[in-house]
Amino acid sequence: MDVRTGAVEVKVLDERIYEWGLPRYESEMAAAVDLRACIDAPVSLEAGSPAQLLPSGISVHIGDPHVAALVVPRSGLGHRSGLVLGNTLGVIDADYTGPVLVSVWNRNAAGTPPIVISPGDRIAQMLFVPVTRPVLVRVDEFTKSSERGHGGFGSTGL
Repeated sequence: MDVRTGAVEVKVLDERIYEWGLPRYESEMAAAVDLRACIDAPVSLEAGSPAQLLPSGISVHIGDPHVAALVVPRSGLGHRSGLVLGNTLGVIDADYTGPVLVSVWNRNAAGTPPIVISPGDRIAQMLFVPVTRPVLVRVDEFTKSSERGHGGFGSTGL
């Protein structure tokens, strides 16, 4: 990412993106840009079937180790229709420049109607986030203790 301008390079891999619209923030205060399904024909996702990878038609080059992109579900699609990501979220590292792919999955119960994704549908969103890259130091014992200690799942109460 060019820290002077806050710019991330985007390469168009599918010319139909120009017709459907480049990824953009859909409102003044939107946190993420929408990704589209760059497919040639509608895709039918049966409930509970394996996740499918769909191309977004773009690649990005962030180029800054302190920034990553997260591919996350579109909230309304997940809630209303059951379309979520097969990997819950995808991480795009700053040095990855290949195609942005979206793993889509129909989380609905077996026997419910399939989710049909058409070419150009907005299917996910991409969020750019800061990344902290601490130095990992191997130790035999921690230098400080914590109040929680070894307490695991549910150890802090309800």
